[in-house]
Amino acid sequence: MGTGTKEGGAVVLVPVKAFAQAKRRLSGVLSPQERRVLAKRLAERVLKAAHPLPVAVVCDDAEVARWAESMGATVIREPGSGLNGAVAAAYAHLSDQGYERVIISHSDLPLARTFSWLAAHPGIVLVPDRRLDGTNVVSLPAGLDFQFSYGPGSFARHKQEAQRSGLTWKVVHDQALGWDVDIPADMAVAAL
Repeated sequence: MGTGTKEGGAVVLVPVKAFAQAKRRLSGVLSPQERRVLAKRLAERVLKAAHPLPVAVVCDDAEVARWAESMGATVIREPGSGLNGAVAAAYAHLSDQGYERVIISHSDLPLARTFSWLAAHPGIVLVPDRRLDGTNVVSLPAGLDFQFSYGPGSFARHKQEAQRSGLTWKVVHDQALGWDVDIPADMAVAAL
C-alpha cells in the first residue's frame, strides 16, 4: 500500500491515536470495543485512499504501529508529543527523507477515496471539515516552517499560518474529505 520511492513526490501522513483511546466523544452511543473497531476501520479507509501515494502513520502506540506496518505504511513513532508535536516531527522527518510534498490527513474520514489530486496543487491546500471549524487535510510543500495547530478552531489558525508562509494557498471544500466523525450525528453516512 503506497510504498513509493522517497525521490521527490508526495507522501500522505496520517496521525493515528491509540485505538483504545479514540472516539471518546462517541461514548454515549458506542461501547469502548465499538469505538475501537470504528477508529480502526476509519483509519484503514484513509490509508487505502492514500494509494498510490506512499503513506506514513505517526503514532505513539505499539498496537497502532503494528497495524500500520501490516497495512504497508511507514511508521513514525512520536511518543508523548501530542497531535501537533507528532505531526510537526513527522512532517520534518518526511521532509528530511526527500519528499517534496506532504499531505496530512486525519484518520477519521469515512468518505475518503483519494488524496492524489492534492499532490498536483502548488503551494498550500487546506481542506476544512464541513463545519468550517477543523482542518481535515493539509497539503503543503516539504520543509516549510509551518506551525500546525490542530484542535477546535484549527481551520482559522491554519489559514493564518498559510497566509504567513508567503506561498500561494487555497481552501478546497471537498465533500468527501470534509466529512469526519466526531459526534454521533457524524455516523449518519452510509459508509459506516
